Amino acid sequence: MGVNAPRAAAGGWISTGLHWQDGRPVLSAVNGRRRHERVAEPGVPVGWLLTGPRRCTGAWLAGATERTPCPHHAVIEPDGGAVQCPACQSVDRGLALARDQILDDGRTYRLYLAWFGEGLLKVGLTAEQRGTNRLLEQGALAWTFAARGSLPAVRRAELTVAASGLARERFTGKAKTEHWWRHGDAAHRRTVLTDARERAHRLLDGHAVELLPGHPVTDHVALYGLADGAPAAYGQIDALADGAVVAGTLRPPIGRYLLLDQPEDADPLLLDTRLLTGWTLTPAPGRAASGLTVRPRLRPQEADTQEALF
Repeated sequence: MGVNAPRAAAGGWISTGLHWQDGRPVLSAVNGRRRHERVAEPGVPVGWLLTGPRRCTGAWLAGATERTPCPHHAVIEPDGGAVQCPACQSVDRGLALARDQILDDGRTYRLYLAWFGEGLLKVGLTAEQRGTNRLLEQGALAWTFAARGSLPAVRRAELTVAASGLARERFTGKAKTEHWWRHGDAAHRRTVLTDARERAHRLLDGHAVELLPGHPVTDHVALYGLADGAPAAYGQIDALADGAVVAGTLRPPIGRYLLLDQPEDADPLLLDTRLLTGWTLTPAPGRAASGLTVRPRLRPQEADTQEALF
């Protein structure tokens, strides 16, 4: 998508957001059952004119290899976090898994520990066939796999680790982004995760899972372009609207977020691509970003540790 995106066919190309595939961030859109994908390459200019209404993007059904379009063509809230109508939410496989409505599906799962910043250690699970995509999509700054096994066994292991207080199952997007400015060094992240995995293994003694004591720690800070931290100032897009233009030059995506450099040294814009999902997109080359609800974000000042003179 972007300046070279296909012209909208009848009904238009509806954004389905950003996902990671084989270690690469991919922007996608659908037109009925047609699908268009483009890798979000840093340095590439993009520009989209948004046309409403914002619509449900359908659901991933059990056993399906592609998203099933919403049969109701349902309209969803223009500035809401939900990207599906209630009917599609009720049959979506991923949501059913997250809500513990699937007890077992015959697949092998992995238990992971993910680090999003100091004090933000998360425990979770992902299907082994998905590789590392879930960790990339969540914006984990560093992570390691701790165990593997059936869905019931790994889910019990997840609950055990979370109940111990060692790690939590969820963090908000706000909590994650606030740690992009300061995240320590790679050695510190590796030590935190290695120590946490050892503690998790002691908690999981006797569980019906295969422990993975030697699994390496993977660091995503450089991949996300955060080696020097997030920009000192940027504008976070809080809402989109019919007729808005999203435009800029891509920086490396961070999880599901896009950082877009703006012309004339204006502050970059940060877009959670879940807000983009459901809008009909038309290429808008050469147009400036407009019609956006933007909140300024500033790097917190360093604490003053100098002792008082008097």
